[in-house]
Amino acid sequence: MTARIQPSILSADFANLQSELERVGTADGVHVDVMDNHFVPNLTFGPRMVEALQRVSALPLDVHLMITDADRWAPGYAELGVFSVTFHAEAAQDPVALARRIRQIGSRVALALKPGTAVDPYLELLPEFDQVLVMTVEPGFGGQAFMADMMPKLRTLRAAAERHGIELWLQVDGGIAPETIGIAAEAGADTFVAGSSVYGAADPDAAIAALRETAAAVHRHG
Repeated sequence: MTARIQPSILSADFANLQSELERVGTADGVHVDVMDNHFVPNLTFGPRMVEALQRVSALPLDVHLMITDADRWAPGYAELGVFSVTFHAEAAQDPVALARRIRQIGSRVALALKPGTAVDPYLELLPEFDQVLVMTVEPGFGGQAFMADMMPKLRTLRAAAERHGIELWLQVDGGIAPETIGIAAEAGADTFVAGSSVYGAADPDAAIAALRETAAAVHRHG
């Protein structure tokens, strides 16, 4: 199983985002948190900022939409040419129709689940998605503590993906650091959003390598 590390620019220096993207050049992608101050109590970027990042980023952009009315707004992010668009189950009226539309535009599509959202209603829908994001903090702010009690949700998703016979990326976002990434990897995660543990490091590329190796070692011995 591959271990992918995607630094979150929520922890980057917003005044120097182009150089901040270059600081994490060995990552597998960059996680871009779009927040609207409605779905979550924080405000970050909109389509124009994502479009600008897409123009200068050498890495694939993984856009995480923490916004209301995803059915209306999410396709516009796919149209910017980003690698992947994630919308929240709690913010979509028709997640299957939306997922199909995003795929049709040409982006990968992911479904995000807040900590309090049950996974069972979505297990039969997994073939419609390329990735599921299990939030390991309450969405809205970086720097929160990792919620280990989300690990059963990951195990359930991994087992369901295997039952469906699909290659589903399982992503975790929140509190991912050297001491927590192995816990998530053991539960079935293969794609890891890391914010302060990468951007707060003296050498971000070394931090990325260490996180990737820790997760990969768990996958090898799992």
